[in-house]
This record gives sequence, C-alpha cells and structure tokens, in this order.
Amino acid sequence: MNEEQILEAIRPFTTGIGDDAALWQPSRSHRSAISSDMLVENVDFTRDAMTLQDVGWRAMAANVSDLAAMGAKPVLATVALAFPETLTLDEIVELYRGLATCAARGKLVVVGGDLSRAPALTIAITVVGEVRTSNVKRRAGGRPGDVVAVTGKLGAARAGLELTRDPELIDGELREEALRAFRHPQARVAEGRFLAANRNVTAMIDCSDGLSTDLSRLAAASGCGATVECVPLARSARSVAEAQGENPERFGLAGGEDFELIAAIRARAYRHVAARYAARFNHELLRVGVLRADLGVVWNGTPLERSGWDHFH
Repeated sequence: MNEEQILEAIRPFTTGIGDDAALWQPSRSHRSAISSDMLVENVDFTRDAMTLQDVGWRAMAANVSDLAAMGAKPVLATVALAFPETLTLDEIVELYRGLATCAARGKLVVVGGDLSRAPALTIAITVVGEVRTSNVKRRAGGRPGDVVAVTGKLGAARAGLELTRDPELIDGELREEALRAFRHPQARVAEGRFLAANRNVTAMIDCSDGLSTDLSRLAAASGCGATVECVPLARSARSVAEAQGENPERFGLAGGEDFELIAAIRARAYRHVAARYAARFNHELLRVGVLRADLGVVWNGTPLERSGWDHFH
C-alpha cells in the first residue's frame, strides 16, 4: 500500500484532509488550548492487551482529557501515525475508527496529520480547544487551605491493566468495569467545563499518571504542598488490590490513566460546588484532601512519593 491508499481509507474518519495545513478561526472571546500526546507500542500500550480500536480510543481520550483539565471545549485534532510494514490497511482503519469514535464523543473533528514508517506503532496527536479567558484553569492557581477533590473514583484503569496480565484476579461485573475503564476511558470534558466556569475552583489537572504524581504536580505548580486524607477507590480497584495482597489505597495512589480531574476549590465554597456538581452530573465530587503551606505531599502522616506512571521508568 502507499500513502494515497491509506489517506483514502481513513478519509471517512477525518474532516478537510488533503491540504498542507488545517485552518481554524478561533472566536474573539476565547483562547485556544493546545495539547500534544504520543503513544508508543510496548511503552504506552501493548496489542495483546487490547484491540487496535481500543488503542485508538485511548490515544484520543488521553489528549481530550488534557483539554478537559483546562476547562476547554474540544474543537479539532491532528493525528501523526508511524507504523511497521507488518501493519495492514485494515488494521490502520480499525485504529482510526477508535480514534474517530472517541473524537466524535468529545465533539471534536480530526482534520489531518501525517504518516510514516517506524519500527513500532506510534501515535502522536495534537488537539486544539477553546475556552473563555475568564474560565481558564491552570495547575498553578491553588492556595493553602483549598480542598482537593476528584471527579470520580480512582484505580479502575489500573485494575484493568492488571487483569490483562492475570485474567483470573476477579470476575463478573467488577472485571468488566475494570477492563472498560482501561480500554475505553472517558475524558471528563463536561465536568471540566462546569468546574472551570466556577471562580471558586482555583486549579485543575487531569489524573493521567496517578493521584500521587498528579497531585504533587498541581501542588508544586501552586507553590504549596498537600495532605491526602482519603483515596476514593473504584470497587474493581479495591477487589484487584485485595486479590494481589496490596494495600487498596496505595494501589489507587499509584494508578494511572483514570482521566478523572483533580480540582482545587476554595474551602468556604467546597460544599456548594460539590452540591451543584452532584445535581448536574448525578455523581459526587469526591474530597481527597487539602492543599497546605508546607511543600510536599503527605499521606498517613508521612511524605508520599510519586508512584504513578512514568514513561522513563
């Protein structure tokens, strides 16, 4: 196959493909939010753990989640794909079907990208979103005393990963919950935009590399530390941790790719924000802890080391 054949095959999953660059006119009242992410086979994913459609979905979800953490509305994406000669045209189409399905769920269009050969399947995505200037949320806005909360329970994606390695750990509904969280994570776009519109939300970050790692990043960017009071766990995560003989909360702290959002909220407004959130999304905004003046993250009275995902370890 050649590049033209591939472009024709994936054209149904894109918009405006064919020119040298994509054109987009942002509105006058909004700022552009742009993020890039790369997934490399046998580093970020393995094909024996999921289908290529799942790989495409997860690649897009990781990027859309970055926009959600900024409070941005997804607009468009470009996809650069490099692959070994052994990958067939049908497999490329399967991968793009996953990319496009996830993009459509986030109301985002794929407008172009690039193709090349490589020793391992590599997917590099750039996403663009837009957000009102007054609603932009960064990692650096938190202050000591702010409540730290997450948009959903944690650890299910890690539980799903563990199940691809040992399918007998748990079964039934919890097994399906974990595998679904691992293979088809949901970016919290609506939740991010809701929280970003509230001035009492001071900072946000997505939980892509684990609570211990991403909370440390938010606290450090805000020039403060944090105390973890509890780790809200998905039921499947608790079950897998117990099956492996691991402390469930430590399991959740070290998980990755949950793609929930971590938000810092002014203490005086937390109950009000949490009540409005629950009414809007029909599930709770879950308190994790508080930001504090002293640097570093503390859990159970001792310093908490980062234990989530790291591409280089």
